[in-house]
Amino acid sequence: MKAVKSIVLVTLVTVLFASCDDFGNINTDPNNPSQVRTELLLTNAQKGMGDKVGAVMGTLWIQYMGETQYTDDQEYRNVNANFNGWYTGELQDLQTIIDLNSNPETAGDVLSGGSNENQIAVARILKAYFYMMITDRWGMVPYSEALQGRENLQPAYDAQSAIYSDLIAELKAAAEQIDPSSAAVVGDILFEGDMDQWAAFANSLRARAALRLSEANASLGSTEFADAVNDGIIQEDVMYPYLSNADNENPWYSRFRTRTDYAIHKTIADTMKTLNDYRILVYANPAPDQDNGDSEVTFNEIVGIPFAENAGDIPNSEISFPGSAIGAGGPSVGQQDAPLPIITLAEMEFAQAEAVERGWIAGVAADHYNAGIEASWNQWGVFDQANFTAYLANPEVTYDTNTWEEQIGYQRWLALFPNGYEAWSEWRRLGYPDLEPNEWGVLNQIPVRFTYPSSEATNNTENYEAAVDAQGPDAPTTNVWWDQ
Repeated sequence: MKAVKSIVLVTLVTVLFASCDDFGNINTDPNNPSQVRTELLLTNAQKGMGDKVGAVMGTLWIQYMGETQYTDDQEYRNVNANFNGWYTGELQDLQTIIDLNSNPETAGDVLSGGSNENQIAVARILKAYFYMMITDRWGMVPYSEALQGRENLQPAYDAQSAIYSDLIAELKAAAEQIDPSSAAVVGDILFEGDMDQWAAFANSLRARAALRLSEANASLGSTEFADAVNDGIIQEDVMYPYLSNADNENPWYSRFRTRTDYAIHKTIADTMKTLNDYRILVYANPAPDQDNGDSEVTFNEIVGIPFAENAGDIPNSEISFPGSAIGAGGPSVGQQDAPLPIITLAEMEFAQAEAVERGWIAGVAADHYNAGIEASWNQWGVFDQANFTAYLANPEVTYDTNTWEEQIGYQRWLALFPNGYEAWSEWRRLGYPDLEPNEWGVLNQIPVRFTYPSSEATNNTENYEAAVDAQGPDAPTTNVWWDQ
């Protein structure tokens, strides 16, 4: 199956990028089916997911990783980021799929990508996935007026409350639009055309989005969360399927091909070692100075890197680098096709535990909490009944409804590794774990948003200024709407 995925990706690159002129025509003439293969656009959009779940910045801010040499990112110096590539890349590909399948003049010409309805549904789901990631990072962003090309080069920014309401509605409608009895989507490297899994994925993303509203719009959040769970959420981890070749390799593998810029952070390493949490033995490799040379990794061999004024002065032999399970380690020990989590059973179990505590759904919060930890241990291949039982018996782990926010927050943080941006969003929402900002940073707090691309102030001035007036200063310390 990986060979098939590799062929799809190679074909995609060949067809879409062999000619800059042809690619330009695809974007400017979306109604010409002789130049557009929607299945290739779908693969291209999905390929962008791999970069997002394997991104670095969130892992630094949430203290999964620390920088070993160049420390600007973990010192909060690079808080300005450009979202334009999302709109011209993945989102435009998905909008093109929707447009071609919705237009009666072209709908019959793109059936090689699957039935019209299923193609539209999948594109809507993925659009919601990407838009949620964008708005979680910047807050107010172009949404309702976006993706119109030359018809609107200066789109207005939508309130995050409106974006979330529409994303939830889109995910619900898209799941209902799926028809498993008609032709499945083609070019799907995520679920290989399994439309039932696409519906479950959409419902799970809706549950994630609904929970994000817990402090900002609990009424909408509670209704939509319960409905999403009732409609059917994922029954297995959704992992991004990288390839064992350079066409689409794990980004952590790429980073460690010739460099060692990131190590496991002291915060997460010390937390997990104190709890005898066996996942840290997979999250990290032994520090060379502590490695006794046998094949068994032990807790005392894991040493996290602390924030430091001169991190480059800390020898590599004294710290643990991320493990091969997430692809790190380089060509010698890394796993080039190691999958990374998009959304997992553990995340959904912790979400349901929290929903029970909030009165959104019926059930026993402790059962979902324990199941979340077990699912995470299984995900990382460290489950052993005796070790797991001892772990749950730890007073800091044993579930207590009186401290549910802290306990679920900490366990969700441990389970979301290495999905830094999702962990960052959940940390902002709940406030747990209790993280101390980098004392060598240029801010006295961990950033809670990215600042807008500098080009927006110049090229979309009126709408940029309106967004700043509504949301607050364009600063990394300004909370997004749901972060209350």
